[in-house]
Amino acid sequence: MSRRRADSQGSLGPDDEVMPYSDDETDDELDPGSDSEEHEAPPVPEAKAAEPGWRVKANDRDFCNLPEFKKKVFLCFKKSKYSGNAIKTYKYNVVTFIPLNLFEQFKRAANLYFLALLILQIIPQITTLPWYTTLVPLVLVLGITAIKDLVDDLARHRMDREINNRKCEVLLNGRFQESKWMDVHVGDVVRLKKNDFIPADILLLSSSNPNSLCYVETAELDGETNLKFKMGLKVTDERLQEESQLARFDAMIICEEPNNRLDKFTGTMRWKKDRFPLDLDNMLLRGCKVRNTEECHGLVIFAGADTKIMRNGGKTRFKRTKIDELMNYMVYTIFVLLILVSAGLAIGHTFWYEEIGKQAWYLYDGSNDSASYRGFLSFWGYIIVLNTMVPISLYVSVEVIRLGQSKFINWDLQMYYQAKDTPAKARTTTLNEQLGQIEYIFSDKTGTLTQNIMAFKKCTIAGHTYGNPTSADGVPLERGQPVSFKWNKYADEKFQFVDHSLVSCIRSKKDPEVLEFFKLLSLCHTVMVEQKEDDLVYQAASPDEGALVTAARNFGFVFLSRTQDTITIREMDEEMTYEMLALLDFNSDRKRMSIILKFPDGRIRLYCKGADTVIYERLHPDSKNKETTQTALDEFANDTLRTLCLCYKDISTREFEAWANKHKEASLAMVDREAALDRVYELIENNLLLIGATAIEDKLQDGVPETIAKLAKADIKIWVLTGDKKETAENIGFSCQLLTDDMQLHYGEDVNEKLQARQANRRNQPPGLSRNKKTTEPFFPEPGKNALIITGGWLNEILYEKKKKRRRLRLRRLGRRPQPTSPQDGQPINDLEKEQRQIDFVDMACECSAVICCRVTPKQKANVVSLVKKYKKAVTLSIGDGANDVNMIKTADIGVGISGQEGMQAVMSSDYAFAQFRYLQRLLLVHGRWSYIRMCKFLRYFFYKNFAFTLVHFWYSFFSGYSSQVAYEDWFITLYNVCYSSLPVLLVGLLDQDVNDKLSLRFPRLYLPGQQGVLFNYKNFFISLFHGIFTSLIIFFIPYGAFLQTMGQDGEAPSDYQSFAVVTASSLIITVNLQISLNTSYWTFVNCFAVLGSMAIYFGIMFDIHSAGIHVIFPSAFTFTGVASNALRQPYLWLTIILTVGISLLPVICIQFLHKTIWPSEGDKVQRNRKRYEMEAEEEEKKKQPAPFRRGQRSRRSAYAFSHSRGYADLIASGRSIRRRPPVRRGIPDSIQEVQQAENS
Repeated sequence: MSRRRADSQGSLGPDDEVMPYSDDETDDELDPGSDSEEHEAPPVPEAKAAEPGWRVKANDRDFCNLPEFKKKVFLCFKKSKYSGNAIKTYKYNVVTFIPLNLFEQFKRAANLYFLALLILQIIPQITTLPWYTTLVPLVLVLGITAIKDLVDDLARHRMDREINNRKCEVLLNGRFQESKWMDVHVGDVVRLKKNDFIPADILLLSSSNPNSLCYVETAELDGETNLKFKMGLKVTDERLQEESQLARFDAMIICEEPNNRLDKFTGTMRWKKDRFPLDLDNMLLRGCKVRNTEECHGLVIFAGADTKIMRNGGKTRFKRTKIDELMNYMVYTIFVLLILVSAGLAIGHTFWYEEIGKQAWYLYDGSNDSASYRGFLSFWGYIIVLNTMVPISLYVSVEVIRLGQSKFINWDLQMYYQAKDTPAKARTTTLNEQLGQIEYIFSDKTGTLTQNIMAFKKCTIAGHTYGNPTSADGVPLERGQPVSFKWNKYADEKFQFVDHSLVSCIRSKKDPEVLEFFKLLSLCHTVMVEQKEDDLVYQAASPDEGALVTAARNFGFVFLSRTQDTITIREMDEEMTYEMLALLDFNSDRKRMSIILKFPDGRIRLYCKGADTVIYERLHPDSKNKETTQTALDEFANDTLRTLCLCYKDISTREFEAWANKHKEASLAMVDREAALDRVYELIENNLLLIGATAIEDKLQDGVPETIAKLAKADIKIWVLTGDKKETAENIGFSCQLLTDDMQLHYGEDVNEKLQARQANRRNQPPGLSRNKKTTEPFFPEPGKNALIITGGWLNEILYEKKKKRRRLRLRRLGRRPQPTSPQDGQPINDLEKEQRQIDFVDMACECSAVICCRVTPKQKANVVSLVKKYKKAVTLSIGDGANDVNMIKTADIGVGISGQEGMQAVMSSDYAFAQFRYLQRLLLVHGRWSYIRMCKFLRYFFYKNFAFTLVHFWYSFFSGYSSQVAYEDWFITLYNVCYSSLPVLLVGLLDQDVNDKLSLRFPRLYLPGQQGVLFNYKNFFISLFHGIFTSLIIFFIPYGAFLQTMGQDGEAPSDYQSFAVVTASSLIITVNLQISLNTSYWTFVNCFAVLGSMAIYFGIMFDIHSAGIHVIFPSAFTFTGVASNALRQPYLWLTIILTVGISLLPVICIQFLHKTIWPSEGDKVQRNRKRYEMEAEEEEKKKQPAPFRRGQRSRRSAYAFSHSRGYADLIASGRSIRRRPPVRRGIPDSIQEVQQAENS
């Protein structure tokens, strides 16, 4: 069964091979001719196109400061539109830190509220508590938060300084001088050395290589480590080699405005009355690294924030967790409750004073205020008294817990990558609990799921498959040893192969097909070679080609050198040079490449390699081994290996000469040259004879399939967003088991049809019905799993983001074209319909088990993440390793960067960083889940203990004439949240765990409560509220009843207010500390010490502040002299405390018992059966077997092993890459006996 594809060839849909930058294009791309329907609009005279506005004058810094290049920044202040090269990611400096940080902190509603409270407490008429009870916690909160922000910002300062102070050589005053990156300006000429990072977007002028060739590594941009080449213009290469020539260089560069397109640059250089076109091949982009080039010179075009890498960064967004938002709403709810309760009590005081207060002479306070005025003052008094319902220490505790959880991530040795000495790093301390609520993961492919390393694994030659563990005699082995290549001095030590029979066959030279197979691999390619000491270093346009040439090298066919028209290899022990007559390079349409060689004996042969879908169409009818090779290809595909078919064809001299003439004509065509060349290539690439096929493994990072499987069990959906080809992305999807054989794959055309049908149905509905009734029918009603594979072009088509459509919208705004209303028109009727189309797409994608978006731009990646966030209200995580992932990382709720690679741009913009994708499961299923559970348990308990503490004042008010009198001692109120009840709950927030890390990974379903948000929501909040109300009732009324009619042992009745305050406070402290003990799942010595220590601290401090000595020193501040020692020596008061605590905790104990026995959670079940589950896990590990090959499955051979772009063929043919033609080697015989193919025999 063949898989359906959205074939771009011959269809009206977008080209699947093109990466559409339609959402970011520069204005010069929106040409009027791009709109095919422009003729429908009335003709409007067009103004002459303005010349692009970005101008750069070489060696002239003052040019950028001319008035015409100034832009207004504030009022009448202007500055140059050309950015400096310094980057700035920090938020504060020495002057702005205190005011700006305080401003940001007071934007938090709770801090502003406590500042207002502090002001109220200074007013004598309404204050009921000393001002220091609010000032001390507020200063503590602001100080701790400010210190944390300062530490974070200092790290950003260090990073900025490190980058801005990097050195490069700039041409100043006629000679090159060492300068810092931050001092580089647009228009400067710079000199770069080998292994230097490129400081800005630079126009390459010349280099030490012939023809100004320069190799760059783009790991910072895209995470890929294979080298790309750039070339300077011929005119600058010839005239700008010397320092004096560069100093006199005064060209004017006119080019596009700064933009984020990494694949395009258009400009013109005016110099010496001539114009020279510029394109991306002439540009060295910031973030890349110069490789294999001793020295190069360039002109700075874009600097700093204008560079393409910075433009792709996206906006830095302030990220907050869902719990943060919920907590803020709950604080607002508490504030409303506080106002209502205070207002009720104030009204009560008004009536009480009217009826009782002013009638009782002994209550006269010397003030003749009216009852309503007293009620007004009582309202503000209760606002102060009950303010602890909004706990200021909550925010400090939350920050401490988050800091601790971040440290645990940093210290986790199981997330430490020893190979590159890279630990996990939590780069933020504010998002940890959000890691336990992830619903969607958006992942890059190259460098994130894969290692971007290709390995030659298997091959089939003349119907025989090699690559499985086999002895030299061809006997299959269960576990093979790597082949020793010591016999080959050119062998790459890193290369591994386990089939000894293939090496034995090659060394014996018995099988001519095998020798021809590896000869083809060593000759048919565009790899460049460089001699480094005694080693050969290959530079390939793609890692696939590098892997094939390296394989041939190890098996004895070593590519040694090439010139513009020759290629030299060592065939076993003989060195051979072949004349290269033509090189037919790969492109995404051809899916193959060929080379035509003239052998030393005069024969002409074409070697070809390519995707089987195009090779099989061009095979000779009598070509052998087609069926056996097809079977081998199916097996390779089942192993998710990337395949290429190899074939050849002998060509007569007459046939080649006739073809060469046609090739020359096509290569000189002025119009549509590439299409003309493709047609000529077709004439020669036919009647090919099949040799075999290769199978290359695109190495996944370790543990990727297992990680994806575990995350899927946790109901986390993974979307892959990549710039790679559709076939490559699909193949990797199967490799990492994101896609499976039982999934129905849907491509762009199918998706577009379904969405258009849904849109048409909606348009045909009556207006009222279509707006009021939301469509709930699924897009895929059939049973089974579905997967979506969509290219960037189709994504723009579906979401109405095509370039033509943007132009139509612009014309419509100008009134030049009527708004479309016809259902046949592909355009949205209005913005509401466009939004509905986006919602439909997100709904469809979310119905799928897997989504792969390929050939997408960095901005499209971010847009996909935004759509899911916007319409699904889901918590998202993005993970990537290159600059093209930065926008996506910043857009998601959580951004993860893969570190340890050459490219660190993603890490610098991420919230969390580690070296391997597999660590993601531990980050989410262990640290994320624990953080979420801990934070939820902490918040529920914190709200409970503060309600229980504060509402005692409420009950006491009924017996104190609603007079804002506090029920506790002032110092107890001040220290309650700081010393007496903070440590146990803080340790629960830091250390608690329902099950250990191994069981958390074994049972991913334990992650679901976090996604559903069931552990902390308004329901839990009101449960905590009613629990606090119940506890405060018990704590107040049981001591009140005990004090009502009592007699002490000495005949006295200690039923005074101060003794009552001590008993209620003691009952409260013991109750809340035992309550947190009941909520603790994971006991350690530290937890036990904290609970007992908190109670001991309470009694110790209470006896101290109730002592006579401290009263003598501070008589007005410490008024409870001797109360504690007097009250707590009465046994019946201890009995009262015990009774109060027991009644408060008994219902909780009963409810928890019922829950764990009758309604246990998943965590309870797992913990109860922990031993059994651990034994089962060991048995399952032993039973794991590799999945057998199933005949008849759909082929996944689509990811042929080739680059995503053209190779080095043009470069080779031009001769510009060749340092010198190698001398004629001695010892080459005049004629070579060619090994004949079996097919020719």
